[in-house]
Amino acid sequence: MSTEVLATVSASAPRRVIGVAMLAALGALVLYLALQAGQGALWTVFLAAMGIGSIWLALRMWQATEATVILTAEGLHSSDGTVIAAIEDIAAVERGFLAMKPSNGFVIRTKTAGPRAWQPGLWWRLGKRVGIGGVTPGSHSKTMSEILAALLTDATLIDQMKNGPDQG
Repeated sequence: MSTEVLATVSASAPRRVIGVAMLAALGALVLYLALQAGQGALWTVFLAAMGIGSIWLALRMWQATEATVILTAEGLHSSDGTVIAAIEDIAAVERGFLAMKPSNGFVIRTKTAGPRAWQPGLWWRLGKRVGIGGVTPGSHSKTMSEILAALLTDATLIDQMKNGPDQG
């Protein structure tokens, strides 16, 4: 098969900066609240943990959104080399209004469960579901999901031609 890039999804610079800045600001605000006097010890520890967690998440998002999700005829993979899903393993693409999907993105269901993975703001995998999107432009995700759906339709038609019509 061809390794030609059919579509890419990556975080635009403004979305990336705004998303990371919002998480970092939340972390700083919660840490500030934790340092204020007059709170119980458990509440202070909880707020400090939440603030540190938000700042850690902002750093993870900054690192993760440097990558790009790439669609080829073989499947979806990240520019860092991580295979997200092979075309043969994809069962369906969910991109409807009521689908539980990332912001500006879509979800694919795979035939087999993969290891859990999470690249904040770009993609995640949990069992047989893979979400693409987050701080990515909706137009890129929509294009990728439509090309992926067309690839799946073509693969289904080819399988039906190989196997012959169902005898029901």
